[in-house]
Amino acid sequence: MVPEAPLEETDHGLVPSGDGWFVLNAREARWRHREGISGLLFDGDTEFPQVGINLFVLAPGMRMAMYHREADQEDFLVLAGEALLIVEGEERPLVQWDFVHCPPGTSHTIIGAEKTPCVVLAVGAREHQGTAGWGAYTVDEAALRHGVGVEQETTDEEVAYAGTPPSEPTRYREGWLPTTKTAANHNRSGGESRPAEAGD
Repeated sequence: MVPEAPLEETDHGLVPSGDGWFVLNAREARWRHREGISGLLFDGDTEFPQVGINLFVLAPGMRMAMYHREADQEDFLVLAGEALLIVEGEERPLVQWDFVHCPPGTSHTIIGAEKTPCVVLAVGAREHQGTAGWGAYTVDEAALRHGVGVEQETTDEEVAYAGTPPSEPTRYREGWLPTTKTAANHNRSGGESRPAEAGD
């Protein structure tokens, strides 16, 4: 039987502690933030060994990552707002519920659209993460035009992100995620904290 992993309270929100199963609300979790981009790594300090699952909130014009390719599959789902996908040198606008599939070796990145912030769920395999063959930051004209590309291909993260300030741990900030009536009324027991009323 797989045990439940406890959720540890930190100064910046809850993080899972241990390798078991758990339920974690994004608004209660520990986030990381720097100007224009907020990210939630659901696995906390101990990375999931097989799959990474992250949530990103991108301000208009802000990138999820520098343009790159990975040796593992990556997939993205736009949960709210609009974004711009740069993939294999092409630009594709994204709207809510658009799904992006990147097979291994696909060069890509996602940028917040110019009008409103967007929320994107990112899922990626980790078979090659942390190895010499993980992938690379690749040169691309479209990426350079949007300020999210490198001028010379590199596998060094520090080179690709030179000059980018580090993100800092923080609690969830109201407004990052869309609010629904269901989320507002939901409690930990799985029911509703109060009946929905007319005019809510």
